Amino acid sequence: MDNVEKATRQWSEEMPELNLLVMAVIGRLKVVTRLVHRDYLDPFFKNHDLQAGEFDVLASLRRAGAPYALGPTKLYEALMITSGGMTNRLDRLEKAGLIARSPNPEDRRGTLVSLTDAGLEMINRIVPLHVENEAVALSGLTTDEQNTLNELLRKLIDGVEAGSRQPRQD
Repeated sequence: MDNVEKATRQWSEEMPELNLLVMAVIGRLKVVTRLVHRDYLDPFFKNHDLQAGEFDVLASLRRAGAPYALGPTKLYEALMITSGGMTNRLDRLEKAGLIARSPNPEDRRGTLVSLTDAGLEMINRIVPLHVENEAVALSGLTTDEQNTLNELLRKLIDGVEAGSRQPRQD
């Protein structure tokens, strides 16, 4: 019996009228997120002298395609973080020589963030390793189960996002 099951059993005794399936699903989502970060992602990024957010910046620039450059606003919108959080990441990556900031030729007030040669080499080298690491994290599921989970999570995200746009009644 895992901790989520223990908690839901305790709640079923104390408040049997609750829909504990929803509590169990959300609890398990939280547990798997924590475990994947703790056991797979965080050690992987640390081994490559990166933080998860820094990897996200490098990966966003790389998947944008050549010339591997985006404006800071496009970056933080894509990563769903604040501009202050983005500035800190960019400062660390620039200091490490993995990105460069330059004036945006299409907007005199703006800047472009681009991968340096070292940043491009690093992200090209570690993305395949990152994907292999993620595959190990999901190896407890068959490919069919991974496909099913992927579709269910997409559907869940769509529903949660749609619900967040609705006014709450409490």
